[in-house]
Amino acid sequence: MSQAVCILGVTGSIGQSTLKVLQQHPEQYSVFAVTAHSRIQELVQICKQYHPKVVVVPAAKVDELHQLFRQNQISNIEILSDEVGLIAVAEHPEVDVVMAAIVGAAGLLPTLAAVKAGKRVLLANKEALVMSGDIMMQAAREHGALLLPVDSEHNAIFQCLPEHYLQAERNGQPKLGVSQILLTASGGPFLKHSLEELQHVTPAQACKHPNWSMGQKISVDSATLMNKGLELIEACHLFAISEHFVTVVVHPQSIIHSMVQYVDGSTLAQMGNPD
Repeated sequence: MSQAVCILGVTGSIGQSTLKVLQQHPEQYSVFAVTAHSRIQELVQICKQYHPKVVVVPAAKVDELHQLFRQNQISNIEILSDEVGLIAVAEHPEVDVVMAAIVGAAGLLPTLAAVKAGKRVLLANKEALVMSGDIMMQAAREHGALLLPVDSEHNAIFQCLPEHYLQAERNGQPKLGVSQILLTASGGPFLKHSLEELQHVTPAQACKHPNWSMGQKISVDSATLMNKGLELIEACHLFAISEHFVTVVVHPQSIIHSMVQYVDGSTLAQMGNPD
């Protein structure tokens, strides 16, 4: 049976990647709702191809979207707006899976709404979990939601942890067998820059990550290592561990996405070539 997907932030890099995956599995997934902030022309093209039932845009963009829908002969798509609309599609009873890919604080309330509605939430917006922390994790336990990390490092940790460990985390039980989580960091484009050189870098240079193709905000956060700080906090909440349990390792090649070390001295790593 096909699962209905809501993509929060469909015109961003994560949203576009999500559409590509869904396109490869049309028998398993359908696009129920999509949201966008400013790229309305791109949203219209997505609607023409994927035929969602609902779209959400800022209130200031609603008239423009109506006009573009008429010009492109698009009908039978409901248009909602602003935060109320984002929450409505995130918790909609027909939605099975929510891709939480809105950047920054704007993604917090719709992501939390999806969790409280018991959805399977694919978490690409790390800021939502960093801001809400235990509130979101407790809501996931109370409402039976499944939080699946999408970003490469946390997804790697998720894949390397044993199932009994993940179940223990969800149920608040003791976690046994793991001694340490190794969170990898590429170091970004300025890894080998001196302090003097760092005074002259530009935003354009910060967005040119040596290994990954990402959106502008996360690229800049990666260049400043702010992103790794957020990922450390995210890992602590996702896997119910203290910051002392996590070691950040600089790995410029970005082939090892993260590792889990066990009490017997063995280490499991999830690997893959970067973009």
